[in-house]
Amino acid sequence: MTRAGLLALGFIAILIGGAFAGLAVEAARDWSGAAGAFDVGMLRVARFTLLQATLSTVLSIAPAIFVARALSRHSSFPGRGMLLRLFAVPLGLPAIVAALGLLALYGRAGFVADLASAAGAGRWPGIYGLGGVLLAHVFFNLPLATRLLLAALETVPPDQWRLASQLGMRSGAVFRLIEWPTLRAAIPGVAALVFMLCVTSFTLVLTLGGGPAATTLEVAIYQSLRFDFEPARAVALTAVQIALTVAAVFALSRLGADMTGDANLPVAGRRPRAGNRGETFLNGVMIALAAAFVLAPMAAIVASGLQADLGRLATEPAVLKAAAQSLLFALIAALLSVLLSLSLAAMRQKLETARRGGRRSIVETLSGTGASLVLVVPPIVIGAGWFVLLRNTGGVFAVAPAMVVAVNAVMAMPFATRAIRPAHDAAATRNDRLCAQLGISGVARARLIDWPELRRPLATGFAFAMALSLGDLGVIALFGSDSVQTLPYLLYSRMGSYRTQDAAGLALLLGLLCLLLMWLAERLGRETP
Repeated sequence: MTRAGLLALGFIAILIGGAFAGLAVEAARDWSGAAGAFDVGMLRVARFTLLQATLSTVLSIAPAIFVARALSRHSSFPGRGMLLRLFAVPLGLPAIVAALGLLALYGRAGFVADLASAAGAGRWPGIYGLGGVLLAHVFFNLPLATRLLLAALETVPPDQWRLASQLGMRSGAVFRLIEWPTLRAAIPGVAALVFMLCVTSFTLVLTLGGGPAATTLEVAIYQSLRFDFEPARAVALTAVQIALTVAAVFALSRLGADMTGDANLPVAGRRPRAGNRGETFLNGVMIALAAAFVLAPMAAIVASGLQADLGRLATEPAVLKAAAQSLLFALIAALLSVLLSLSLAAMRQKLETARRGGRRSIVETLSGTGASLVLVVPPIVIGAGWFVLLRNTGGVFAVAPAMVVAVNAVMAMPFATRAIRPAHDAAATRNDRLCAQLGISGVARARLIDWPELRRPLATGFAFAMALSLGDLGVIALFGSDSVQTLPYLLYSRMGSYRTQDAAGLALLLGLLCLLLMWLAERLGRETP
């Protein structure tokens, strides 16, 4: 497996290194153009990127604190499990589908606009611009932040709740002495994660930005290559984007909280005080508002999608071709992502065992962090680098399938690795010594020993990777053409040509397919031994 791990590292290095090589070659060819791109316009784009990410983080984290606390203090009301599963849905929903749902609900021709018109409130302004970007980011990140902060509160040792109950502590004292210290330790890491996701947001800003005044660096890179064709400016924008993502990842690593709790042995079940009736009512209102905020756009997706001519769409040649290409690209990307993740996990575990407590080698370090490189180099940056590198060969669009598969595979590696590595390490710890004593290795070990224990984690990682690849618009937005299209690309094209009913129908089909894959991944993950 060491050889396979080296091949995996080599693949990632070629993919990212080729992108940087293309950017470097273009910068050397037109260094004055690249340097001249650092102008007032770039400053405005960078400022908006940071502004929308900062505001999105604050608007996601602040209400998530109260929603997580409310869910923590009411741990047994009917529908709580269903609500938490609802909060996981945005994680598997393609960004282009969510954007269309938000437009169907809050757009100028949406449901809220009809209510405003019926109430005599005048014309509804819509959500294009900064407001739409913030709304979309909060839709995705409020549930994520709530789940992470709730998980942090669940690490509070049961002894603390037991002592608080014995002392008769009121709700305010419980929050100040028990809940807030736990939340305060978790908030920096959660906020850094949300900020990084918003800094690297592409599809939502592309769809809901509404113009140059609401453009982020990634969208500006895309526009520089596909519309303005200014490679030198794209190189300069990419350099600034990489600097911002590196800073975001550094902040995440520095501010991440360690939720280990204390070392006390639990002697009683966790029983947070629910508070008086007034507080219970307020908690119920917050939970209901959060649920409605997340559920409403998804209901709008279903309602608008059902109004489309789904029968015609299901038989339309362009849709069938895009669906077939989407499934093929996602299938290959998911398989490649799982193989890369498994190879790196196996090599890291083998090198760690052989090290026997010594200093880690560079290869071992890279095998442990290689899956996270996509967090530093966003997919649109990789696509931009290869686009610039290949533009003079005449094969930019000819290599579109390979680029979509390769970038989506690497993009999904952090999620696939999270599902595969723990199970692989546990299985290796149990079986390595026995297999060595019995002389079982190679294909025989993989078939008889490893596969029975790893098939469910591998299936979980595969389903996650396929869902993420199926709904991605980043790379195909650069390399897509009339001959190479995916469902997200076709959906965006229909939106751009004002065929909104077709777009709604495609969004419903794509969303259901991705959510089915995410449900399968979650089910397999729960059943993993």
